[in-house]
Amino acid sequence: MRLFVAVLPPVEALQDLADAVAPVRGLPGADRLRWTTADAWHLTLAFFGEVPADRVTELEAALAEVAEAHPAHTLRLAGGGRFGDRVLWAGVEGQDWALRRIAEAVYRATAAVVGETDAFSFHPHLTLARAGSSRGRRRAEQRLAAAELDALARALDGYRGPEWEAAELHLMRSEQGGGPVRYTSLCSLPLARWEAGPP
Repeated sequence: MRLFVAVLPPVEALQDLADAVAPVRGLPGADRLRWTTADAWHLTLAFFGEVPADRVTELEAALAEVAEAHPAHTLRLAGGGRFGDRVLWAGVEGQDWALRRIAEAVYRATAAVVGETDAFSFHPHLTLARAGSSRGRRRAEQRLAAAELDALARALDGYRGPEWEAAELHLMRSEQGGGPVRYTSLCSLPLARWEAGPP
């Protein structure tokens, strides 16, 4: 199974972001992107790739230990940005340092189950849209695509969504083929209820 760990924003936060993104989708260049839908929006903390089905119980146990050791925290979706000429995203504000701590802990706790991953790199974000592959495109086309993504990201500069509590982790399954990628939560793991301290 293709698995990852995520935090799922509440419906109210997703709807607020969807309302802010709607006019952005009408800007120049937006029609050339593959836009994700609000029901698929999430904040990825760790991506595992293919995991044998018989290791999932082990994986859930490791994630439960991480959840018990880290508190719920306050976040909001805010602003926007891009990764190269390929991805447009919404950012995260608030106790986003808590997300980083959890992501680091998830990678450490699950290494024995899913294997060592590449060097840890985490940038909290919610993917809004993707462009086609950069391969085969000329540099001029890549620069144009990056400039268009910049303009779309700038349109979200002033966006600040409502605050919400990130109170659980989800072990998610990603299924591809026959249309958009489908995401299913295999289990939810409540975070601890003690107060989060500073970074």
